[in-house]
Amino acid sequence: MHEYDLSDAIWRKSTYSNGDGGNCIEVAAGVPGVVPVRDSKVGGGPVIVVGSAAWTEFVRTVGAARFLARVVPPRPE
Repeated sequence: MHEYDLSDAIWRKSTYSNGDGGNCIEVAAGVPGVVPVRDSKVGGGPVIVVGSAAWTEFVRTVGAARFLARVVPPRPE
Protein backbone atom coordinates (compact mmCIF):
# COMPACT_ATOMS: atom_id res chain seq x y z
CA MET A 1 0.00 0.00 0.00
CA HIS A 2 1.31 3.44 -0.92
CA GLU A 3 1.21 6.26 1.64
CA TYR A 4 0.82 9.89 0.62
CA ASP A 5 1.92 12.94 2.58
CA LEU A 6 -1.25 15.02 2.76
CA SER A 7 -0.06 17.37 5.52
CA ASP A 8 0.12 20.31 3.09
CA ALA A 9 -2.95 19.31 1.08
CA ILE A 10 -5.44 22.07 0.36
CA TRP A 11 -8.88 20.51 0.63
CA ARG A 12 -11.90 21.90 -1.18
CA LYS A 13 -15.55 20.98 -1.39
CA SER A 14 -18.30 21.72 -3.85
CA THR A 15 -19.74 25.20 -4.07
CA TYR A 16 -23.11 23.42 -3.94
CA SER A 17 -22.39 22.36 -0.36
CA ASN A 18 -24.46 24.14 2.25
CA GLY A 19 -22.87 26.16 5.04
CA ASP A 20 -23.11 23.49 7.72
CA GLY A 21 -20.96 21.05 5.74
CA GLY A 22 -23.36 18.12 5.87
CA ASN A 23 -23.33 15.27 3.35
CA CYS A 24 -20.34 16.47 1.42
CA ILE A 25 -16.91 15.26 0.39
CA GLU A 26 -13.70 17.19 0.02
CA VAL A 27 -10.96 16.61 -2.53
CA ALA A 28 -7.35 17.73 -2.52
CA ALA A 29 -5.31 18.73 -5.54
CA GLY A 30 -1.57 18.68 -5.96
CA VAL A 31 -0.84 15.01 -5.33
CA PRO A 32 0.59 13.65 -8.60
CA GLY A 33 -1.47 10.91 -10.26
CA VAL A 34 -4.18 10.67 -7.60
CA VAL A 35 -7.09 12.57 -6.05
CA PRO A 36 -7.47 12.24 -2.27
CA VAL A 37 -11.12 12.23 -1.13
CA ARG A 38 -12.49 12.54 2.42
CA ASP A 39 -15.69 13.19 4.35
CA SER A 40 -16.01 16.93 5.05
CA LYS A 41 -17.40 16.23 8.52
CA VAL A 42 -14.34 14.18 9.53
CA GLY A 43 -11.38 16.31 8.47
CA GLY A 44 -8.83 14.19 10.29
CA GLY A 45 -10.50 10.93 9.34
CA PRO A 46 -9.71 8.36 6.66
CA VAL A 47 -8.88 9.38 3.10
CA ILE A 48 -9.68 7.43 -0.04
CA VAL A 49 -7.09 7.91 -2.78
CA VAL A 50 -8.47 7.57 -6.31
CA GLY A 51 -6.41 7.50 -9.50
CA SER A 52 -6.65 10.75 -11.48
CA ALA A 53 -8.05 9.06 -14.59
CA ALA A 54 -10.70 7.20 -12.57
CA TRP A 55 -11.68 10.43 -10.77
CA THR A 56 -12.01 12.30 -14.07
CA GLU A 57 -14.25 9.57 -15.47
CA PHE A 58 -16.34 9.50 -12.26
CA VAL A 59 -16.92 13.27 -12.37
CA ARG A 60 -17.72 13.13 -16.10
CA THR A 61 -20.22 10.30 -15.57
CA VAL A 62 -21.94 11.98 -12.62
CA GLY A 63 -22.19 15.22 -14.60
CA ALA A 64 -23.70 13.41 -17.59
CA ALA A 65 -26.21 11.61 -15.36
CA ARG A 66 -27.29 14.90 -13.76
CA PHE A 67 -27.69 16.45 -17.21
CA LEU A 68 -29.73 13.53 -18.50
CA ALA A 69 -31.94 13.57 -15.41
CA ARG A 70 -32.91 17.13 -16.32
CA VAL A 71 -33.57 16.60 -20.03
CA VAL A 72 -34.88 13.07 -20.32
CA PRO A 73 -38.19 12.54 -18.52
CA PRO A 74 -38.47 9.31 -16.56
CA ARG A 75 -40.23 6.44 -18.30
CA PRO A 76 -43.62 5.49 -16.88
CA GLU A 77 -43.70 2.09 -15.22
